Amino acid sequence: MSIKEALGKKKEAVEAILESFLAEEKGFDRIGREAMNYSLMAPGKRIRPILVEEAFFLCCREEEKEELLPILHSFMAAIEMIHSFSLCHDDLPAMDNDRVRRGQDSTWAHFSEAQGILAGDALSLYAFQAVLETFQKEKRKNPMLSRYEGRVLSALLVLSRESGIDGMVGGQVVDLEKEGQPLSEEELFFIMEKKTAALLRVSLLMGAILGGAEEKVQEKIAFYGENLGLAFQIRDDILDEISTTEELGKPVHSDKEEGKTTAYSLYGREKAEEKVEEYTEKAISALENLHRERLAEICQAGADGDNAYIFLKELALYLASRKK
Repeated sequence: MSIKEALGKKKEAVEAILESFLAEEKGFDRIGREAMNYSLMAPGKRIRPILVEEAFFLCCREEEKEELLPILHSFMAAIEMIHSFSLCHDDLPAMDNDRVRRGQDSTWAHFSEAQGILAGDALSLYAFQAVLETFQKEKRKNPMLSRYEGRVLSALLVLSRESGIDGMVGGQVVDLEKEGQPLSEEELFFIMEKKTAALLRVSLLMGAILGGAEEKVQEKIAFYGENLGLAFQIRDDILDEISTTEELGKPVHSDKEEGKTTAYSLYGREKAEEKVEEYTEKAISALENLHRERLAEICQAGADGDNAYIFLKELALYLASRKK
């Protein structure tokens, strides 16, 4: 099976999981729930929940997997909720003022600006609610799951850190503050690391933590995620310049029109492509080092661990060469 086919199958599985966590659309606040669900289920790659799952299978002991699956699924839903919240707010007139997202009206354009704000707010909190309610429900069925409480809390801590002011939100703060101003390379990479790489990194970290990975394994997986995120964002910058709205499912050339510094504008296409290759190689190298050291004594993950390693390696190469 090709990496593209594998991603398609995994995406379908993720969307089934997301559907199980949708807010119930009823009551006086129904429109807010509809806006949340509209944003969450908008077409997308679902890369972040897939990364959560792959890191979990890379690291989790065979005998722990089955009982942790419902909790894993809640974390997969949570990261997509956080990502959707960021898109809700990113598209707002006060920020990027984009009316199209993932090939359809952005949330604020479909409902209203106010409902777009509230949908993002609600999703950012519903992510944590989904995990905690799932963990609580599973503990009632099996009190022995209490032994995983430390993992769940640690994973929620890194999610809150990487999605807040120390991560994604912090990157957006600087992006808005510097709007219309030329950026230094250091400033540009700060924004890319916080706005894009942070959520890819934390997706992998959450899966690894829930799977019981030791700290040195977490560090290597985080390094893979950080470099994957940088390559992903630079590739996005290139595609924004060379693609059409129809191809990407979102407005193109908007960064150039707004005078924003991107990897493309800073380096030019040739050097930007080289940067994608550089960070992809760093990501794969971190993964290979982890696999070499491994895993026999650190992550007793069985065949799932090997499959996850192969998938994550192929994913890095695929994302570096993607056309949309």
